[in-house]
Amino acid sequence: MNPCDERYARQTMLPEIGPEGQRRLAEASVLIVGLGGLGSAVAPYLAGAGIGRLGLADPDTVSASNLPRQTLYTEAQLGDPKTSAARDRLAGLSSAICFDLYPEGLTEANARSLVAAYDLVVDCCDNYPTRYLLDDACTAAGRPWVYGSIGAFHGQVALMNGRRGRRYADLYPDRETLCRLPRATAGVLGPVPGVVGALEASESIKWIVGFGEPLDGRLLTIDLLTLHTEIIEF
Repeated sequence: MNPCDERYARQTMLPEIGPEGQRRLAEASVLIVGLGGLGSAVAPYLAGAGIGRLGLADPDTVSASNLPRQTLYTEAQLGDPKTSAARDRLAGLSSAICFDLYPEGLTEANARSLVAAYDLVVDCCDNYPTRYLLDDACTAAGRPWVYGSIGAFHGQVALMNGRRGRRYADLYPDRETLCRLPRATAGVLGPVPGVVGALEASESIKWIVGFGEPLDGRLLTIDLLTLHTEIIEF
């Protein structure tokens, strides 16, 4: 048996994916913006699914306070740039993936060119200015992106700029007010970004392969305290 056939057998046996879906995954390029809690869940699942090219964008380094929820990293990587630390772990999962590292993160200067170089973008950042910047860049380049956010025990997921053309600015129109809010460190239960990041990865795979009902212009909210979920169209 071809090693690649064996590696992906459990997902290619799904009629929604099959060999053709696996080919689409192998030919796809995905930019992950943010390699914190959400990115630590999204990146391994996309690498494991067989995405051919992954862009990793984050200006941060690994710190001890990251480890409880950012399970992509180890104590041996403390102080390392998250982009290279993530690449090293993910390359151990799949040596066939092409990695592009952006240790400067997503900036005003590079946003449009970065986004335009990928088929899909996954938002794993933790602040409003970056999300609005991503929203603008994806709209300009005509690229879809998967939105995810977390806080305490809850999270949100949606697909932006898909076939319905719905934007983050449609969901949260108070751009100036939100971008002026001071950045604050808030508590979060470790598994929350894992759950939300897994949902983002699932939405990404669904969109690339073309099956199921993506959250295109629909916001999924989940509360891990009650396990209550809701889907809201916007």
